[in-house]
Amino acid sequence: MGQKHWSLFHLEMKTLLWLIGITFAVFLACQYLELPYRNALFSLLSTWKVPTSGSSAFQAIAENFNNVKILSQPNSAVEHALEVANKTKRSCGIDTLPRASFVSKPGSQQNESLRFECDKSSVVESIKELGNISATQQAGGENFTSRAEDGSRSPYANSPSPTAEKAPTYLTPPLSTITKASSNITNSVLSHQHNKTNSMKEDSFRPPQNDGSTPYKNRKRKKKKVTTVPEMNELLLQSHATYRSEGPRWSSAVDQELLQARSEIENAPIVKKDPNLYAPIYQNVSMFKRSYELMEETLKVYIYKEGDKPILHSPFFTGIYSSEGWFMKLMEANTRFVTHDPKKANLFYLPYSSRNLVDALYVEGSHSHDKLIQFLHDYVNMIAAKHPFWNRTRGADHFLVACHDWAPVETQMHMGKCIRALCNADVKDGFVFGKDVSLPETFVRDDLNPTKGLGGSSASKRKYLAFFAGRMHGYVRPILLQHWKNKDPDMKIFGELPNTKGDRNYIHYMKNSRYCICAKGYEVNSPRVVEAIFYQCIPVIISDNFVPPFLEVLNWESFSVIVLEKDIPNLKSILLSIPEKRYLQLRTRVKRVRQHFLWHHNPVKYDLFHMILHSVWYNRVFSATTVK
Repeated sequence: MGQKHWSLFHLEMKTLLWLIGITFAVFLACQYLELPYRNALFSLLSTWKVPTSGSSAFQAIAENFNNVKILSQPNSAVEHALEVANKTKRSCGIDTLPRASFVSKPGSQQNESLRFECDKSSVVESIKELGNISATQQAGGENFTSRAEDGSRSPYANSPSPTAEKAPTYLTPPLSTITKASSNITNSVLSHQHNKTNSMKEDSFRPPQNDGSTPYKNRKRKKKKVTTVPEMNELLLQSHATYRSEGPRWSSAVDQELLQARSEIENAPIVKKDPNLYAPIYQNVSMFKRSYELMEETLKVYIYKEGDKPILHSPFFTGIYSSEGWFMKLMEANTRFVTHDPKKANLFYLPYSSRNLVDALYVEGSHSHDKLIQFLHDYVNMIAAKHPFWNRTRGADHFLVACHDWAPVETQMHMGKCIRALCNADVKDGFVFGKDVSLPETFVRDDLNPTKGLGGSSASKRKYLAFFAGRMHGYVRPILLQHWKNKDPDMKIFGELPNTKGDRNYIHYMKNSRYCICAKGYEVNSPRVVEAIFYQCIPVIISDNFVPPFLEVLNWESFSVIVLEKDIPNLKSILLSIPEKRYLQLRTRVKRVRQHFLWHHNPVKYDLFHMILHSVWYNRVFSATTVK
């Protein structure tokens, strides 16, 4: 009997040793092969217990699996997360990047520092690709300063960091305290004077390329593929024909209204002549006219009241980021489109300020957007918990208007399904054709009179061929100055202009130049595009992959000149090759399109407020679906 027990004991011991050996072998195999789901395996092995459905461990694992995305959207511009991680690891010399497909915390300190190191070297490489520059200029390309707005200087002047007042450090706002953010923010955020000195942008954090479907990941900036404006027009047409947002979870009368509007726009009556609409500047004037009419007849917008100032419901009216502030003010005061009955709403507006979000929560020098992203996450959670409307479409019928350079990365994770009107509309940074809207960046100097100084010299009195002035943000401007500063009397290409009251020198050149160079800085967007139109100067856009504002409606090739970054050395010959007849045609069209880029305290038909709202409406109409 004792021998029998001894045999059973040996058998059980052997079985246990085999199990331990197999487990250890699987562990080593995962470690050696770097299998994509080894993080989940390690977390399971480390606990040695199976989490129940109600446990925090189970929820954490479930969230990780939910974050695994397949990049299959038609606008996708990135590769599989595994390939991205491998390329980043090789290019940056990082040996510790995991190959897991799980989405890690979006703004961890380690990831941000790695991204910064990769981006620094990539700027110099980009400059070398476009032209030979001196060692001094290369060093200048690595000088990552903040994008600042100084009301007493040229609007494009950067200062390294704010010195007068600094936004305090904030803890990540919990859900229960999101509506109390104003009590934790310095008075300078709300002061009128602060509205004239914009938030500081550390370019050491530059969002990498993204396809609009997954959170941002570290990657080295490769030689980019340029999407031209004609290609953007094709992508937009394809998206309106094929892109559909996620279907609603339950039906509503507004869904049928949108489908009916789409049918009427697609079959719009031909417009032969309209005194307010100059057909050559539009993609399709007939569709635009009918869509605008339907917007006036049908559109109803519900505005969430939750959230306190200054991050929410706090517009500002001056500076380079003022588009979001003017729209917020005019939208919240509107009586024609706003409804207080959310069941009648076609669209839901999330009235937050991306610039005030940065002022309030960004920790200077941290290169981390964690707190900003977390705040928006908590805000969306609060909206979803309090109202059923977010959950009906998972945010597809909600929209936001954000002009800060960081808005794409801040809104991508938790507001990515919303219609996002963004100044920083970059094909390579997650802009989704058919859903997102390119928001004009407008520099407003006088909030009491936003159209002050409108116009410029006649065509015959414009004595300069081309003009540019600004600090050396990014890699394009140093190349522009290398080739054209002090090289040709017809090309008035400068760095920063001396200080003058009301930027008189800058405005003088704008009003007396035939062509105004709109060269990108750190990001693709620039207020010069709208300023050129404002002063009747033909905008010359040098910013690869920049989606021009209101591309759904406007034919930018009909009233502007678009030059690829690689063609900067040939800039003058390109401009001189434009016949005088064509120049006068461009000038006429710039004057006709200007009505769409003006702010008014009381909005008028076809002005900037209505154009922003129309583009949001138009994209919603063409992406809406019904319950299947």
